[in-house]
Amino acid sequence: MLKIGLTGGIGSGKSTVAKVFEVLGIPVYYADEVAKRLMNEDESLREKIKKKFGTAVYSNGLLNKKQLAQIVFTSPEKLALLNSLVHPLTLEDAERWMNEQSANYCIKEAALIFESAAHEQIDYVIGISAPTALRIQRTMQRDGITKEEVIARMDTQLDETIKMKLCNFVIVNDEQNLILPQVLALHNQLITLSKNN
Repeated sequence: MLKIGLTGGIGSGKSTVAKVFEVLGIPVYYADEVAKRLMNEDESLREKIKKKFGTAVYSNGLLNKKQLAQIVFTSPEKLALLNSLVHPLTLEDAERWMNEQSANYCIKEAALIFESAAHEQIDYVIGISAPTALRIQRTMQRDGITKEEVIARMDTQLDETIKMKLCNFVIVNDEQNLILPQVLALHNQLITLSKNN
C-alpha cells in the first residue's frame, strides 16, 4: 500500500481536498487534529508543554489553543520547541495508523510534511497550491484572526514555491480550477501506481 502525504500552506485547502479523497474511500490521517488530541490527552506531553510554556496554556483541563498560538507564533525558538515535543509523537502515531490501513493507498494530511521530516515515511507527496491573498482571506475567515496574525503563521512555514517544488504532484486550489477533476485524475494515477508497486 502506498503512503501519500498531502500538504500545503495555511489556508491552501488541504482539508477540503482530503475530504474529497475520503469520499473516494481513501483513509485520511489528519496530523493537526491528532497533534491537538495528543496535547490534550497524553499526560507526559501535557506536563512538558506546561513546564515549557506555562500552566496558562491549559484551562479547565484542556489546551488553550489561542494562548499557545500567541506564544509560539511570535517566537521561532518557542515554535521549534513546541514542534520538538509534539512531532515525534505524531510521526509515531501516523506510522502506526498507516500500517493498519488496507486500501490501495492512504493519505497523511499535514501542514508540515517537509518541516517535520514526515516525508521520509511516505512514498509520494501531493501539494495543494493557492494564491497568497486567497490563503490569507480563507484563514482570517476560518480562524477569526487578523491579516497580520495569518502572515506571522505563514512566515513560520516553508515558502510555498519551495514546498510545491518538493511535491510529486500539485493540485491547484485557486477557485478558478475545479478541484474534483484534479483529485479524480490523481486518484486514478495513485491506484495505478499502487498496483505496480
